[in-house]
Amino acid sequence: MIRMAQSAARLGTESAFEVLARAERLKREGRDIINLGIGQPDFRTPEHIVEAAVKALRDGHHGYTPANGIPALREAVAADLHRRHAADVDPDRVVVVPGGKPTMFFAILLLGEPGAEVMYPNPGFPIYESVIRYSGATPVPIRLDESKGFAFDAESVLAQITAATRLIIINSPANPTGGVTPKAEIDKLVAGLSEWPDVVLMSDEIYSQMLYGGRTHVSLLTYPEIRDRLILLDGWSKTYAMTGWRLGFAVWPEAMVDTVTRLCINDHSCVNAAAQHAGIAALTGPQDAVRAMVTEFDRRREAIVAGLNDLPGVRCTDAGGAFYAFPNISGTGLSARDAQDMFLNDAGVATVAGTSFGAFGEGFVRFSYANSLENIEAALDRIRALL
Repeated sequence: MIRMAQSAARLGTESAFEVLARAERLKREGRDIINLGIGQPDFRTPEHIVEAAVKALRDGHHGYTPANGIPALREAVAADLHRRHAADVDPDRVVVVPGGKPTMFFAILLLGEPGAEVMYPNPGFPIYESVIRYSGATPVPIRLDESKGFAFDAESVLAQITAATRLIIINSPANPTGGVTPKAEIDKLVAGLSEWPDVVLMSDEIYSQMLYGGRTHVSLLTYPEIRDRLILLDGWSKTYAMTGWRLGFAVWPEAMVDTVTRLCINDHSCVNAAAQHAGIAALTGPQDAVRAMVTEFDRRREAIVAGLNDLPGVRCTDAGGAFYAFPNISGTGLSARDAQDMFLNDAGVATVAGTSFGAFGEGFVRFSYANSLENIEAALDRIRALL
């Protein structure tokens, strides 16, 4: 009998992939399934990015690269962050990794241990809580309320900090809610953290270029007073429709860079060489495709929010960013999991139960509008008929 470490039992999962597998199985059985569950753009990676990767392969970039990323890519990241946030970033503090999750994993493992506390958004990306538990640390949820547009409340966050708090994770624009935290709350949080100089922040800004309704992104990089304890997570997956390329980056506190680089060496050696050259082309090339994609997401956002609010027993706040709507379905009398299963099995629409994103997601279901407007409208019609 195989005896795995006890910590293995503490690992959670990302239920969106389970729903995707079930949806694909139903498709193979001949069912017509509309997938509003998976969180990836339904656009192709822009052609100039693809061509940069092809050229890199043809030019012989087939070997290992530096563990923290090739210098040209780290310099391009620093230049892009300056362009977008007017923040001066040392390229030596940029670490390129295969996607967004390694940054989460490394940050939580380096700061979380038995006796430590890590705060995270709930409902929030499920990997946060999963890895916190795996590390042995105590997960402390930051409750995100519908009444506040799923933005965190700075006073509540600060009130939860204790001497055991090592890391606070924030995510805006947010998965699964689409919530965007206003600058006033971020200002309060940063000011209050002056009382807790040993607490590290990880700001997950992977959706930072997907905002709607005149909203603007507030990066934690713009607060110099916390720069020496800020981990900024970002990447290419969402902005450039590059989910399968597995390419992300983080800006780390100077004190953590060497240790994180050693983790990269121990974990994955380096990131795919051709993908890194594609990443340079994405950041330095034309941004028209990004703007076109966000414009289309905005059109879909308006349609899905209006359509959800028109369903019996359902209400939906205005989604401010990312490409998710997070409607309250409690008026239907269904639990989040029952609604997810009914929508898939009886209406042929894949969604994800709010409880997949934490206990405070009960009564909600996540809809991804990274699908065509035609499919979104058809899915809403099916659910309306079902309800």
